[in-house]
Amino acid sequence: MDLPIPNRRHVDRYPRRFRKGMYILPSLFTSGNMAAGFYAIVQVLHYAITNEYWHLDHAAIAIGFAFLCDGVDGGIARMTGTSSDFGRELDSLADVITFGVAPAMLAWAWGFHGVPPVLLTAWHIKLTQLGGIACFLFLVAGASRLARFNITTNPQPSNPGRPGKKYFVGMPIPAGAAVIAAMVHFRDGEPISSWYTALIWVAMVATVGYLMVSTWRFYSFKDIDFHSRRPFRLIVVLAALIAGVAYFSGPVLFGMALLYMFSGVFWRLQWIFRRRNPPAPPPTYKEASQTS
Repeated sequence: MDLPIPNRRHVDRYPRRFRKGMYILPSLFTSGNMAAGFYAIVQVLHYAITNEYWHLDHAAIAIGFAFLCDGVDGGIARMTGTSSDFGRELDSLADVITFGVAPAMLAWAWGFHGVPPVLLTAWHIKLTQLGGIACFLFLVAGASRLARFNITTNPQPSNPGRPGKKYFVGMPIPAGAAVIAAMVHFRDGEPISSWYTALIWVAMVATVGYLMVSTWRFYSFKDIDFHSRRPFRLIVVLAALIAGVAYFSGPVLFGMALLYMFSGVFWRLQWIFRRRNPPAPPPTYKEASQTS
């Protein structure tokens, strides 16, 4: 018995509809990114009202989950071929909220809101104002970093790396927010309680902001091949990281954030020293014959 031939238009239209539905998948993770940022902001406001510092730890954890969502949405868009101008603009706006506004508020609340007044009340006010300026500069630096990333087609860092190595120009804003969140989570949200530690925190927040707008190179992890036939080393490293985060989230995330932050500084200093002391040129044929 001959089976009826299905409608060709119906067969061709179904994959097209399925492909259109795939465009919403990266946007769902971007929405999760914004939701985590909004939750972090709400938790900071709860701390300002109740002075219960566990709200700050929850805000830091929310920024960590947003970091994962931000990495997943771009990867899904590239794997499924559903990248679009709308998705890129939505992702940038979400990053400003989650990795700009939320960590700036968290840095100010954790580092300066709970500092007890020192002997001179005027100095305490100046310290709080100085912290507010540093956190605002962090926000401006993060937004500027996103704007530069959106308009630059082929960014080149001032200290280039090896050919073929993929890297970011300046620290990405999610990494800058991760440094702030990791510091807070390492202390379980317990705020800074001394004025000299608050001064160190001012310098730390300002340094992270500068690294975001700098032209120094930071590793992007985009050249990692998950489709290789023998990714044994990668699997072992990922398993160790997952286990470390699961059982020792505070120290592990704190160490990873600082390691990535100082990696850009290390590569910059290494390039400066190589530029000042270039390697000696190879000997010519005449010089080599004289020494032999």
